[in-house]
Amino acid sequence: MQKLPTWHYNDLQQVGVDFENPAEVAAFDRNQTSSTVEAERSLVAQLGISRRHTVIDLGAGTGTFAIQAALAGADVYAVDVSKAMLAYAQEKAIEAKAENIQFHHAGFLSYEHQAAPVDFVVTKAALHHLPDFWKQVALSRIAATLKHGGVLYLRDAIFSFPPEEYQFQIDNWIQRAAKPFGEGFTIDDFETHVREEYSTFAWIIEGMLNRVGFDVQSNYLSPTMAEYICRRR
Repeated sequence: MQKLPTWHYNDLQQVGVDFENPAEVAAFDRNQTSSTVEAERSLVAQLGISRRHTVIDLGAGTGTFAIQAALAGADVYAVDVSKAMLAYAQEKAIEAKAENIQFHHAGFLSYEHQAAPVDFVVTKAALHHLPDFWKQVALSRIAATLKHGGVLYLRDAIFSFPPEEYQFQIDNWIQRAAKPFGEGFTIDDFETHVREEYSTFAWIIEGMLNRVGFDVQSNYLSPTMAEYICRRR
């Protein structure tokens, strides 16, 4: 791994929840209701990922998407900052007989892609771990790993509401989305996300994406959640 200057952000550090704790990893896998096998299989089909493609999954988590992309025939690089997440994902991949996945302990800023440019980069619920300055650096690095015409799929907690509505919108999001303990992400989980992680506004993310050379298709799933399909120019 390249030696970085001492002022560089450490993207291997955990923010918010400690995902080196195996119990937290198992709880995360259980709580990811938007990342079921069926949902990730549908996303693979939506993006048109198939046998001839290569895919980087940045922030691969417990591996559900990476496994479905591999089962569709793609060669997949699954990247995560949590060794516990990667170990959990590897066990799931073995169980699913998804053999064409390489697992890498790295993050947006530390992953060094050593192979040819890829067809797809997918990142879901992970970019918010970086402050905005480093998000821009990360997106520039992502663009450099893609073929011309390649696709970045980005889905995350991204705020499309007017900034002056922040208190109402955040409170409404938490009240609407939080679940009792054991049934999904709790009030405490959402409050920790807002307080300690780095979700940002849609207009900021979209400016960043355009700046590094993507044509962007936006879809605001709610005032607090967005997805982007971005094609490298």
